[in-house]
Amino acid sequence: MTWSIVAHDPATGAFAVAVTTCNLAVGASCPFVRAGVGAVSTQSFTNRYLGPAILDGLARGLPPAAAIEGALAGDAGRGIRQVHCVDRHGRSAAFTGENCVAWCGERTGQGFSVAGNMLAGPAVVEETFAAFAVRRDLALPERLLAALDAGQAAGGDRRGKQSAAMVITTTEDFPDLDLRVDDHPEPLAELRRLLGLWRQMREPGLSRAPRKADPSGETDLDRIEAEWIARGLDLRFRR
Repeated sequence: MTWSIVAHDPATGAFAVAVTTCNLAVGASCPFVRAGVGAVSTQSFTNRYLGPAILDGLARGLPPAAAIEGALAGDAGRGIRQVHCVDRHGRSAAFTGENCVAWCGERTGQGFSVAGNMLAGPAVVEETFAAFAVRRDLALPERLLAALDAGQAAGGDRRGKQSAAMVITTTEDFPDLDLRVDDHPEPLAELRRLLGLWRQMREPGLSRAPRKADPSGETDLDRIEAEWIARGLDLRFRR
């Protein structure tokens, strides 16, 4: 019912998950990222507890395959689960349960992995993987979207389209980017529109927001007001 990419960008330290499906609000259940640790997507009759459990294993230094196996050890429904992950070393691993609905499968590589189930066919995973591998000219969010677009062009979810999500984290305990399309006839097109808004409205402020390197962030009232004035906003702080 879903296909996704998990990825690590060693240049920025970013961990990312991009996912789409013909079901409601995929971003509420499948993607998990943790700064400095890894990225996970848990799908196919999703067990959300697997995401944090796998990240905990990666944080302890387990290789991805062992982290997945450890998380699945107590899951009686492992036959209908699909999970994959990537760690801070770029190692990736995936698991597709023996009872997952066809077509289902995965392909792992250095720094990223693609997995899906209930798909139109194996070309969905292969084309997604190939597009992500070659589109190194793009920034990470656009590269993820290009890859999902390629998978959709290859048939996508055999039931149709409904939701999509993208989550990216770098240094903080919360995502730099967290976009969700919960219900839309063209979820990837809508995700691209939201990404454009994020580029304009949220990305420029990330370096000035409270963060580990600067716990208070930008607090100079004059500087903040100058930005408002430059944007034509009639806003002022009380003094």
